[in-house]
Amino acid sequence: MRKQTKNEPTIAPGMSDQQELRQSATEEEVERGEYTKVVTLSYDEVDPS
Repeated sequence: MRKQTKNEPTIAPGMSDQQELRQSATEEEVERGEYTKVVTLSYDEVDPS
């Protein structure tokens, strides 16, 4: 088993990252601080040559 380093991002096993990570927090979750800011980066290559 690999030892996790501090501050290493993780995703729960079985979590559908595409669907779950795009889900917005409810107002109640935000008020309780039960949310995580998610940033999606994508590589956009216009001309590969």
